[in-house]
Amino acid sequence: MRFTAEHDALKRTTLQFVQNELNPYAEQWEREGQFPMHEVFKKMGDLGLLGICKPEQYGGLGLDYSYNLVVTEALGSMVCGGVPLAIGVQTDMCTPALARFGSEEIKQEFLVPAIAGNLVGSIAVSEPHAGSDVAAIKTTAKKDGDDYIINGSKMWITNSLQADFLCLLANTSDDAPHRNKSLIVVPTKTPGISFSEPLHKLGMRSSQTAQIFLDNVRVPQRYLIGEEGAGFRMQMMQFQEERLWLAANALGAMEYCLEKTIEYCQQRKTFGQPLIHNQVVHFRFAELQTEIEALRALTYQACEAMLAGEDVSKLASMAKLKAGRLTREVADSCLQYWGGMGFMWDNPASQLYRDGRLISIGGGADEIMLGIICKLMQIAPAKR
Repeated sequence: MRFTAEHDALKRTTLQFVQNELNPYAEQWEREGQFPMHEVFKKMGDLGLLGICKPEQYGGLGLDYSYNLVVTEALGSMVCGGVPLAIGVQTDMCTPALARFGSEEIKQEFLVPAIAGNLVGSIAVSEPHAGSDVAAIKTTAKKDGDDYIINGSKMWITNSLQADFLCLLANTSDDAPHRNKSLIVVPTKTPGISFSEPLHKLGMRSSQTAQIFLDNVRVPQRYLIGEEGAGFRMQMMQFQEERLWLAANALGAMEYCLEKTIEYCQQRKTFGQPLIHNQVVHFRFAELQTEIEALRALTYQACEAMLAGEDVSKLASMAKLKAGRLTREVADSCLQYWGGMGFMWDNPASQLYRDGRLISIGGGADEIMLGIICKLMQIAPAKR
């Protein structure tokens, strides 16, 4: 993939934003278990970073996905993963279907302020019994006059406690599981919505996550995104962007961790010489950098295929699968070279060790990715 001066400019802007507006507060936000989303998102909106590949008529930059990928990778240079994840939910998880299929009315009401950073969005798909198995969700949206009445619950919902609206997947009919679902915009201040306390997570600590309860929540049917019954298909499309986002962001996070670990090994002396002078150490760094570059090539290939209008389900699934597993390998290897310091909570390797574990779970578990890849390789056994 060939990047232009515009790509480079966006990357510099993002890196400067991370360095000046995010990293100085990361330790505090991690400790508090949240960050001021509206404040941060507004600053990003003012810089044009929340609508890079969204249409200009709605406040976006109207650029292609390669520009979004560059920004996503640069966000990985933040010292924690929770804040970039929250940003990714806004840009690549809860707004793609709204931008593609939403009516003009709901685009003006929700997409425009989301791109500007005036509203925080969240994607509400997973349920306590239905994570990767999206078809198994039980939340219902039944028609009542011109409204939907929504009942059910959603689990592990990132941004939910500060979100202004949800892009929610619900069953709107008794049809087959892949044809009975719809995506609906649900403002979080609607009566009948309540939230659990923030969930106590292994990683992504600065990103607030909670369970959502929906008890006879009434929203107008005009908040439907696209056609009724097309929700599963639209969510699968959103998943492709989410998976590429996870892979691209992991690239930046792994690069940051590797860079900091190399710096430490150059400074730390053991047995009279810098730690990095041990062949086993610098050879291992070379191996890890090679693996990162291989993932970068795969991720960029998937991006190019997307720009060409191709179905990237297989490549995006491969990239996400590799990203989750390689993140664990990089974090574990780097942590080892920090020694006892690597076992400390605020170490960059231990941070990636905790935060990066989500990549193999969120947006479809590794096993789901493998199933998709096998299916598209036409080697999976036929379902009975």
